[in-house]
Amino acid sequence: MPTAISARRRGLTRRQLLVRSASTAALAGLGALARPYLSRAADRPAIAGIQSGDIATDSAVIWARTDRAARMQIECASVENFATILRTACADALPERDFTAKLLLDGLPPGQDLFYRVRFEDRDGVAGESRVGHFRTAPLDRRSVSFVWSGDVVGQGWGIDPARGGLRSYRTMLNEHPDFFIHSGDHIYADCTVPAEQKLPNGEVWRNIVTAEKSVVARSLEEFRGNYKYNWLDENFRAFHAEVPMFAQWDDHEVADDWSPIGTADSTGYDTDGSSRLVARARRAFHEFMPMRLMPERDGRVYRKIPYGPLLDVFIIDMRSYRDSSWNKQGDPDQAFILGESSLPG
Repeated sequence: MPTAISARRRGLTRRQLLVRSASTAALAGLGALARPYLSRAADRPAIAGIQSGDIATDSAVIWARTDRAARMQIECASVENFATILRTACADALPERDFTAKLLLDGLPPGQDLFYRVRFEDRDGVAGESRVGHFRTAPLDRRSVSFVWSGDVVGQGWGIDPARGGLRSYRTMLNEHPDFFIHSGDHIYADCTVPAEQKLPNGEVWRNIVTAEKSVVARSLEEFRGNYKYNWLDENFRAFHAEVPMFAQWDDHEVADDWSPIGTADSTGYDTDGSSRLVARARRAFHEFMPMRLMPERDGRVYRKIPYGPLLDVFIIDMRSYRDSSWNKQGDPDQAFILGESSLPG
């Protein structure tokens, strides 16, 4: 269940939520993103989802995914009608990243509700419809901060049942109008399949949406990616992430149950540096789908500090990447560690 930590509820009218979480075809003719209209949606790049993350006082990471090679174009404004554009930026969505794209928008005003509009344009200059998202930059002054936190999505065979409202916890969190969302890991259960049906104790049947990638335990890069894409099939998930920025952490099920850096591998084994190829594929998919800042000094790093105004710092730790491979299996407990060798007692 999601947990809400709220000093006060601020935010958005129902009308605003509906406007922002849907495709904004009416905005297609505004600003620099305008392109000729095409009669068939299949001719235009589609948007699978948009989200923001790692918000600071003057910047935010914007992420989106499309269905083909295309260029993501972003406009950012302080008003919903985009009458005055604060920032524009673009990034390529390419096959080698499963058509995901993300970039850092900087030079933004602090402590302010901001709106971003995303559209993709393919290599032939054909543009799709736009989607509008929202985030609030961190404040410079001392003010109340509201956030929600949760984790563990689509696990143990329980997937998206549209007849039961889908992933309703995301709608519950959205209704709190938080400043941001901390996801504490297990964004996916790569080691668990989603069957077509699950029987409930009262005799009813839970009917999942099923996909090829969620019908097997993830081993290939495409199967790990497919786990993340599955979550985006839910309308509550899409609406929430368009409105609320996320601070992403990971745990074990992004790879496998209780995985460790050296002790978890598949038949492909290890690279010459001793790293697991299975873990490398899972890590790559995680970073492709998370709205996290790039940290070139250590590729694939998850741990980081996110300052959110003068009252709050968020420390995201990584309790998987640096642990001893025998930590929860065998060996001398006095020599086991979770956060690296520096976490040894004494």
